[in-house]
Amino acid sequence: MLVDLVTRIFSPYQFNPFNYNPLRQVLTEAVDFGVLRSGHCPVKLFLSATNVRTGKIKVFQDDEIGAEAVLASACLPLMFQAVEIEGEHYWDGGYMGNPPIFPLIYGCNSRDVVIVHINPLERARLPTTGGEIINRINEISFNSSLMREMRAIAFVTKLLDDGTIVGNSMKRMLIHGIEAADVMSELSAVNKLNVDWDNLDHLMKVGRERADAWLSTNYDRLGKESTVDIVAKYL
Repeated sequence: MLVDLVTRIFSPYQFNPFNYNPLRQVLTEAVDFGVLRSGHCPVKLFLSATNVRTGKIKVFQDDEIGAEAVLASACLPLMFQAVEIEGEHYWDGGYMGNPPIFPLIYGCNSRDVVIVHINPLERARLPTTGGEIINRINEISFNSSLMREMRAIAFVTKLLDDGTIVGNSMKRMLIHGIEAADVMSELSAVNKLNVDWDNLDHLMKVGRERADAWLSTNYDRLGKESTVDIVAKYL
């Protein structure tokens, strides 16, 4: 694909010097960020981005939520110029938190965390072409932060199960996962750059089908137990 080739040769500062991003206008027109920023919004939204200068994760929330925060959280550095917010520059949050679980632990009352996987955790076949290798490197990189957080959650869960931690000093998290690894693992690396409507429509339908299937099987287990074996899945 031409776009893939261009991003490997030129940086976004070269092939897009005016920093045009069509998603900015779409977000501005389609999303009422005022509602999300208001104290009356019933939904808590956390957006993560990676600070290019410090390498630390930045979680945008409450009155920080806006179009620029969304763009920062989805800024792939080979395709878009870093997004500047209050003097700091940000890339996609997936490098440091994909997704960040800790805001849900400390900032929400619910113990249930439902993870929607878009990158396969495992691949049966060894990547051998340049594109396959780069794609797998990206998948592993974007999954690494999730693996670290799952290891911490598993550690705390074991302490709770063993009775080492008593009282309410630590919160037991219930972990769930929705995925379509059989579909996603068959897609090539360039599919991530394919914005053809039929492709997007296909992915949306797969997502809805898998979510419906998961809900029909596991809805009654929410609030009671994890539906994912954290140790087997992530450790």
